[in-house]
Amino acid sequence: MASRRGFTLIELLIVVVIIGILATIAVPKFKATKGRAYAASLRGDLHNLATAEEAYFFQSASYTADTSRLAFRTTNGVLVTIVEATTGGWAAIATHPLSYPLTCALFNGNIATPPSPATAEGVITCQ
Repeated sequence: MASRRGFTLIELLIVVVIIGILATIAVPKFKATKGRAYAASLRGDLHNLATAEEAYFFQSASYTADTSRLAFRTTNGVLVTIVEATTGGWAAIATHPLSYPLTCALFNGNIATPPSPATAEGVITCQ
């Protein structure tokens, strides 16, 4: 009698179940990693904006809300909004559509109202 080589249906089902269990463990960890990456890009863009604003202030003796005047580019998908810019200070908020509801904010100098969630001058705060 010739022996057959191959896998039985039970063996294949066990392999599929094991792959499914591994996938259910890996997908949430992958989503959390993506969220941390978006948060890092928000913080990085606000840090770069702070550098660009200080360079502009050094040349013009005032801050600007016009990002085209700054040597500043955002990361792909990040929206940076300069809320207030005067001769005494500036404030900005950064968001990313895929990181919603995460919002980061930063302010420097004398401004009327710090943008939420920023509470301390010069410290990038995210919520």
